[in-house]
Amino acid sequence: MNSLRFKIILASVLLLIVFLTGVIGFRMIMDLTWIDAFYMTAITITTVGYREVVLPSDEAKIFITILILSSVIILGFVVSVITEYFISFSSLNDLKYKRKLKKIKKMENHTIVCGYGRNGQQAAQKLIDFHQEFIVIDKDHDLLEQSVLETNQFIIGNANEDEVLQQAGIERAKNLITALPNDAENLFIVLSARQLNKNLRIISRATEETSYKKLKLAGADNVILPDKIGGQHMASLIVSPDLLEFWDNLSYGDEKGVNLEQVSFEQLFNHKNSCSILELDLRQKTGCTIIGFKSANGDYVVNPNPETKLTPDSKIIVIGNSKQIKVLQEVYNINP
Repeated sequence: MNSLRFKIILASVLLLIVFLTGVIGFRMIMDLTWIDAFYMTAITITTVGYREVVLPSDEAKIFITILILSSVIILGFVVSVITEYFISFSSLNDLKYKRKLKKIKKMENHTIVCGYGRNGQQAAQKLIDFHQEFIVIDKDHDLLEQSVLETNQFIIGNANEDEVLQQAGIERAKNLITALPNDAENLFIVLSARQLNKNLRIISRATEETSYKKLKLAGADNVILPDKIGGQHMASLIVSPDLLEFWDNLSYGDEKGVNLEQVSFEQLFNHKNSCSILELDLRQKTGCTIIGFKSANGDYVVNPNPETKLTPDSKIIVIGNSKQIKVLQEVYNINP
């Protein structure tokens, strides 16, 4: 690229020199005005063959001949440099695209986000905050190019197409979020994704409540209705404003003030032996309080009994201030 940049600068300088030489030469040799000298230089260098302003003298003819020969050589060089630039620019784009695909092929257990609208952008930003690997798929080239996403974090294409999903590494992905505004498109993506990866966790957005069951039948693990959630939230702020304000202030994974943490049995222990919540004694060790429990078969328990057994594949939900959560992460070597 440095060599090409030098050629572009050299071509520009030579073109400017030959043009200025022509203007000054016609001005002095043929005693033309600056406008006429500019005009004569332009038609001479471009060899368009328009009528001369005045008939040239023998001296002027020699000058014009030299100017034509030198300008033809220089213009040829300029054209070759421009051609080389466009070819190399195209090759550079191809190289960048190949590098992007190569990086994506190395990704495993990542998340695919289909659609980069309002909900898709929020999902992507949250994944960035959690330092999670993800790929965004959207058809809007300008939207993706102007976004905060890095080049290897998005693919321009239609997520409805299996080939595009495969480019995003659907077979190796762990999660898929489909956040398109059209329920039919979300349904089609869920069907395709479930066929391509049976173990994929799929979270889909839905606009209509009638689409909920269809998306679940198609293979979505979770279906989110943003409008319904928003309406319920606003109504709850009237019924129990203090409770909702407190809940809104809770966060998960926020470096400024982490309040909630999900911890699996495998993060707590390096063995397969069960242990009760009481025996774990998490409050004494870290200051955090266990407020929820998810069993290995997926059942949730709020405020679990101290005698509840923690078993492989089970999880606990804990609450604490930022300092307590940090102690929890340090004691059990949990990556924040």
